Amino acid sequence: MKRKVSLVLSGGGARGIAHIGVIEELEKQGFDIFSVSGTSMGAVVGGVYALGKMEEFKKWLFTLDKRKIFRLVDFTLSTQGLVKGDKIFNKMKEFISDANIEDLKIHYAAVAADIVNKKEEVFTSGSIYEAIRASVAFPTVLTPVKTANGLLVDGGVINNIPISHAKRIPNDILVVVNVNADAPVYKPAILKNRSDDNISVYRKKFNNFYGQFRKPDVMNHEERLGYFNLINKTITLMSYRISQLSLEHYSPDILIKISSESFNLYDFYKAEEIVEMGRHAALESLTEYKNKKK
Repeated sequence: MKRKVSLVLSGGGARGIAHIGVIEELEKQGFDIFSVSGTSMGAVVGGVYALGKMEEFKKWLFTLDKRKIFRLVDFTLSTQGLVKGDKIFNKMKEFISDANIEDLKIHYAAVAADIVNKKEEVFTSGSIYEAIRASVAFPTVLTPVKTANGLLVDGGVINNIPISHAKRIPNDILVVVNVNADAPVYKPAILKNRSDDNISVYRKKFNNFYGQFRKPDVMNHEERLGYFNLINKTITLMSYRISQLSLEHYSPDILIKISSESFNLYDFYKAEEIVEMGRHAALESLTEYKNKKK
């Protein structure tokens, strides 16, 4: 009989693509994922998996290693964020249809943060696309989602590893994937050649867009933190500390760790390498788990 797995997927920008490799390795080794809870990119990958569209999603990601990413970024001059996100989600809807969460074959939960009412917003029903869009609304980057009486941003602000929302059943296995871990960096071999122009074009344009907000720090010539970098680093640190407390409070049966230094938040053009990194990390953790059970 296949062991039942309650899977928890953390946020972490492009590093969250590693969740695909983790899920593929879990299935390869005969585990049955009956529940998935995620934040931000964890909510994205978990939602796509719950919809049964992982292979389509992965193939699409693997095409985003050139200029296509920048063409999917719909910049806005809103003071609440740089990107609306409509283009990306509309593109995904071409090959992944929306669905109500309560109609999915496996349990699914996505976490966002309501900054008006100062609480978590946990989606376990309604449109899965609306749940994902709220969960990935990283402050200063993606515009927040307005509700009747609230304003939703990336769930990583309040609960980046949503173990507290994992569905449990007797004799299941709790598997947690943390893509912001303090762990050794593993980089798989580059799977295909890319020119510098191809791999950096959207990052250069993105940096140019908000370059006006950068102000040189005359007191420190070694590191100059612009407006957005400063906010991003602050939110990342806060999320990291909250995640550590969550992991200390709960005891996952298997903890799969991806180094926070492995890839940058916006390295989506490296999807193939990131998937392989997740597969490698899962294989190591699952092997260790099985050896302990012998």
